[in-house]
Amino acid sequence: MPAHATRLIAAMCTAKVGNMAGTMVFPGLLPILQVEWALSNTEAGWINGAFFAGYGALVPILVSYTDRIDARKVYLASAALGAVAMFGFAALAEGFWTALIFRVLTGISFAGTYMPGLKLLGERLSGAAQTRAVSFYTATGAAGMAFSVLLSGLAGDTMHWRWAAALTGLGPLLAVPLTALAIGPAARRPGPVGAPVRVWDFRPVLRNRPAMGYMLGYAVHCWELFGYWGWVVAYLAFALSLHGTEAVPFSAQHIAAVALLAGLPASVLGNEGALRLGRRRAVSYYMIGSALVGVVLGFGSGWPMAVVAFLAIVYGATVMSDSASLTAGMVAAARDGEQGRTMALHSFLGFGVAFIAPIAFGAVLDLAGGGPMAWGFAFMVLAVVPLTGPLWLYAFGPRRAAEVIETER
Repeated sequence: MPAHATRLIAAMCTAKVGNMAGTMVFPGLLPILQVEWALSNTEAGWINGAFFAGYGALVPILVSYTDRIDARKVYLASAALGAVAMFGFAALAEGFWTALIFRVLTGISFAGTYMPGLKLLGERLSGAAQTRAVSFYTATGAAGMAFSVLLSGLAGDTMHWRWAAALTGLGPLLAVPLTALAIGPAARRPGPVGAPVRVWDFRPVLRNRPAMGYMLGYAVHCWELFGYWGWVVAYLAFALSLHGTEAVPFSAQHIAAVALLAGLPASVLGNEGALRLGRRRAVSYYMIGSALVGVVLGFGSGWPMAVVAFLAIVYGATVMSDSASLTAGMVAAARDGEQGRTMALHSFLGFGVAFIAPIAFGAVLDLAGGGPMAWGFAFMVLAVVPLTGPLWLYAFGPRRAAEVIETER
């Protein structure tokens, strides 16, 4: 890739990690906060899901308007909100309702940085550089989540959880000047020149069959991905508790961070594999394989901790293997003048489903009694939905061979 493209991608990926520093604070602190605030599993699921509710509620507005206004303005304002939300969580969160509010604000911030950041890259790059930018930018989400979990893990080691949460507010705060310096004017103006953009008219996007296939595939992918990410630390803490006084040289946060980080190379390599095998075929394989690993992990909480940790890391990789491929397919299929609305609907569907997954997971835990079998049933709930992914990809795939070549390559 050209040097300027490499610098731009590196800057935006670094900023994304900063913006995501607060996304896993509550899941990372869940074993502590669930006890301190006397939360049920269902209540914990609601707080986990509140992040995605905030994201899903605002993403159609924020991302759609990038077809009309400069995406930089949306991005920078949203990153600043992320810093405020995390500092507020650290200072003021006292229980279910206050935590819920700050998680919603954190989700709104992410809505204004994730896809707008992707659009900033898409407007300034083309060809192979654009495809790989999408792959790296999407995969960096795993690094951002791992970074967030590690910061949260400081709570149990060196400081009170409030200080650990406050540290994460520095991430989006630093992303503001980094992005402002890295992103210059776009190569083209947002939206068609001389014609108003109907930011709320999603009908053209809904008629774009290849894009809709990737969007629906992304939605069921997000169910599994964010359901897992929301509960991975709590699951590992539960598995560790089954070993009693047995000495284990790692914490739940350490294993979770490695599991999340495993998703970064898996997402990039998954996209490269999709370029060779064909996107729909490869993504179908990835989804089926990931669901199987998740079920095995869920029912294996009582196994030796080294085996549980290994499976958690493998699942962290498989659950992300299709992420970049689905988003890259959507970007490639989006039509000129509709990119913002296509990305908005893509995110709305994905994170709307992601809002429900942690709640469903927690509800299953409560209903099944919270024991080892209950965790297995909860992971089964995560696995069932992405198994429909191949059906969506092929049902909404392009109808002509020429379209297949265009969207898959």
